[in-house]
Amino acid sequence: MFLTISTTGSPERPATDLGYLLHKHPGRTQAFSTSHGTAHVFYPEATAQRCTAALLLEVDPVALVRRGRGKGRGGAPDVALAQYVNDRPYAASSLLAVALSAVFRSALAGQCTARPDLPEQVLPLRIEVPALPARGGPELVHRLFGPLGWDLVEAGPVPLDEQFPEWGDSRYVRLVLEGELRLADALRQLYVLLPVLDDAKHYWISSDEVDKLLRAGDGWLAAHPENGLISSRYLARHKRLTQNALERLELVRLAEADGSEVEEIDNAVDETRDTQERPVPLAVQRRDAILTALRTAGAARVLDLGCGQGQLVQALLGDVSFTEIVGVDVSVRALNTAAKRLRLDRMGERQSARVTLLQGSLAYTDKRLTGYDAAVLSEVIEHLDLPRLPALEYAVFGSARPRTVILTTPNVEYNVRWETLPAGHVRHRDHRFEWTREEFAAWAREVAGRYGYGVEFLPVGDDDPEVGPPTQMAVFTAVTDHETPKEGEAA
Repeated sequence: MFLTISTTGSPERPATDLGYLLHKHPGRTQAFSTSHGTAHVFYPEATAQRCTAALLLEVDPVALVRRGRGKGRGGAPDVALAQYVNDRPYAASSLLAVALSAVFRSALAGQCTARPDLPEQVLPLRIEVPALPARGGPELVHRLFGPLGWDLVEAGPVPLDEQFPEWGDSRYVRLVLEGELRLADALRQLYVLLPVLDDAKHYWISSDEVDKLLRAGDGWLAAHPENGLISSRYLARHKRLTQNALERLELVRLAEADGSEVEEIDNAVDETRDTQERPVPLAVQRRDAILTALRTAGAARVLDLGCGQGQLVQALLGDVSFTEIVGVDVSVRALNTAAKRLRLDRMGERQSARVTLLQGSLAYTDKRLTGYDAAVLSEVIEHLDLPRLPALEYAVFGSARPRTVILTTPNVEYNVRWETLPAGHVRHRDHRFEWTREEFAAWAREVAGRYGYGVEFLPVGDDDPEVGPPTQMAVFTAVTDHETPKEGEAA
């Protein structure tokens, strides 16, 4: 099982920089043990003009059978020896994808400690896989790799026997990809699409495979025209897992289309002139108000639901009274930005043990979110379509049911105080609605009554005597003797 990655260099950037990106020295041959054999990394060529890294995976068929509890690829073998005599040692599959992830883990994550600037560079790449199973033939290979920015996608069919051309072609192709991409992006695409083309996995599929798929597909899978087929095959055609993946991908696609990659949604219009003294930004006032409410509630284990790029998580980490902090967001891109903001890869062991970032949708119940002291939804609900609010209400107040829920949202009445905001416009293009104080209070009291919470309303920002504050905040406190209704059930 064999794969090569090549790049060319220039006087400003030698091709041997590939060794820094892969964290493997071009002058050494290295071997790595895997659960199914040994992976070797070596460089057939390594000059300033051209550099090629090769990954060779030697599969032990006996170990493969033992690890698979006597089953062959995809289930019981057709004949007695099929579990020992098959294409697994020779043709690229999920075995190679797993080896790719293990051996080039840092490169897949886009990390390079020695040269932090390199992972973001677009490189001229050539990737070759001599034997790739392609259930769907060369046409499917082009459908999968074609939309991903490669200038050249070759998938030459491998004949069953060159001496007998009348036998036709096998289901294997020789894959060649050429284009200018970031190395991390190319590796993530291979990690997902190698087992997809083989249409098989050598290990059991569980729910965490959805998270793996979305992490590796960050930045390309949500918009891919074949994301349905990719998700189904990657998840071994498990309908429930595939549906979960597609729903989450659609949410990511919508978030990215609506501009969720902006640094921070402040929900305020800045009309301060350079000659004026700048006030404390509303986003900072909002975070301070949330921190005060959490301390008042005595919360130690806190959920930041819809954490975005991690501004609140960062503020929570600055207070040692918050012993466990979990940030949740539907956007993998936002979570990656949050991880960089928090410098998770450089964080000390004690500090990193306090924080976790999770990908998830607030429209679905999630057992990972139960048992916490408090949950924060800061400027979140206005980004949901109104028909989806009941699902969020049940997921947070009914299923996760933290002792305290702190929720902030814009006060639409205050919008008239910003002359630069056109009449009738919401504060951010992704807002589906903005409520008056009366509308927000009515909704909050209804939710509190349905799920057994008391609720208190607090202003955030300057409290205008006519139109109220720019941000309105509700603090929900659970009533211990209340029985929570089931999903879809009236209180």
